[in-house]
Amino acid sequence: MGFPGTWMTESESMVYRVVPKCACSTIGQIMYYSDHGEFFDGDIHDSKDRLHKWAQDKSQPLIEANVKAHNSYAFTCVRNPYTRILSSFFDKICGIQRNGKRYRGNLVPLLIQKYGIEVGSPEDDFDFDQIKSFRRFLLFARDTIRWRRPMDPDIHWSAMSGHVSTFILNGGQYDKIVWTEKFNDGMQDVIDSIETPHKVDLGSIPRFNESEGHGPKRAHPVEDYFDDMSMHLVYEIFKRDFNLFKYDFENPANKMPIGEIDLDEVHAKLGE
Repeated sequence: MGFPGTWMTESESMVYRVVPKCACSTIGQIMYYSDHGEFFDGDIHDSKDRLHKWAQDKSQPLIEANVKAHNSYAFTCVRNPYTRILSSFFDKICGIQRNGKRYRGNLVPLLIQKYGIEVGSPEDDFDFDQIKSFRRFLLFARDTIRWRRPMDPDIHWSAMSGHVSTFILNGGQYDKIVWTEKFNDGMQDVIDSIETPHKVDLGSIPRFNESEGHGPKRAHPVEDYFDDMSMHLVYEIFKRDFNLFKYDFENPANKMPIGEIDLDEVHAKLGE
């Protein structure tokens, strides 16, 4: 199993467990910059060297040895489940990807056929009923997670706790879990806890939102997308995420955390 989704700086100053749709592009670029004094030219997910990634064979023994010995500061980043799944819908289902195509080829036609989802297109300026389509997408997301059909769940909408747990189950230990909603505060804690070859000034680091501009803009406030049934589905899918990472299930309009993350609780509950 190892440590899928884990990145580490070449200097081994820090180790990061990627959680999709949770500021991962920005965090990856911060890690890259902290070693090299420059940003990766392009989407950091496309880098093949100068940043260790579990997906790169040559990086695996280095990451495994480091994580098992807890030689470096290890962290991850999470996000409100309501805004995260909305972002996944607009980016992955409605949006056109970097390669100019729809995400995962036949996925969107499948959703249109089986769930009656509309996604619009650049030609019609993405004109469709966002709320109705999103709620149907939620049914699909629940089906993939609960029953693994009509396909296995996708990393962009599977629960954050599932991503976070693989690191713990295989012998890793987190020093920090950053909230996307309090990103600068959380990342500052990370930067203050480590020594990096190049100084990182978070105030001057741009936000690398690689999914922006590829699809429709969200036309309504977050809470408008979630009626009582949608909230029930979201809780069914993301119950552990709300509870462990201290987000407000009762109020989709409140994206901010409502308590402090208990790292001991996270390790105990996700390490079972």
